[in-house]
Amino acid sequence: MEKVVVSIGGSILVPGNNDSEFILKLSEMLRSICDKVQIAVVCGGGKTARYYAETGRALGGNTYELDILGIGATRLNAQLLSLAMGDMPDKVPETTKELAESSAPGKVVIMGGTVPGHTTDAVATMVAKDMGADRIVNATSVDAVYTDDPRTNKDAERISRMTIRELKDIVYSEHGASKSSVFDPLGVKIAMEEKIDILVVDGRDVDELRNAILGNEINGTFIDSH
Repeated sequence: MEKVVVSIGGSILVPGNNDSEFILKLSEMLRSICDKVQIAVVCGGGKTARYYAETGRALGGNTYELDILGIGATRLNAQLLSLAMGDMPDKVPETTKELAESSAPGKVVIMGGTVPGHTTDAVATMVAKDMGADRIVNATSVDAVYTDDPRTNKDAERISRMTIRELKDIVYSEHGASKSSVFDPLGVKIAMEEKIDILVVDGRDVDELRNAILGNEINGTFIDSH
């Protein structure tokens, strides 16, 4: 059975746009295919994390303290999705190893962040490494990888297929941080070393997300690690 890790941004889970309706549809989809592929989910913090970061900064918080607040937000989102799945734990897994050991066919295990300095994209690739996953599905607010941010540059070109080395060139360009929103640079490094494919899709399109998890054809971007 193939193993898949889904990195789902907080901006997808809780943007404040029919969130409960979307999360229920997402949970139903995950339940319907978890006997076909073994699934683990890593949730981002989104606007909840940003709120705490901004408020915490105004209260004098340092980078480490703000990261701790952000991690709390990711775990809150993970519990929200777990609630929709019908099995919300008192505490979600807090390490990638804990999640990998809990993962099993027919069971969707969900977590948030782990430690300060690691984005949830990076955590997802660490989970994929620990699980021996076949691919990572990056569910984002952009429907594919583009040559530039399509929200600010109308001439940005959509990329349907690329290599992991081409993705590395994008995320590490201009001092390594200019376009890391595509995928976390540390995550790219791990995926390259472990030869784990990455699929970038519109996270709010449940059918597209389902196809990506199952390894079917997608409208987003397929990033070949081999």
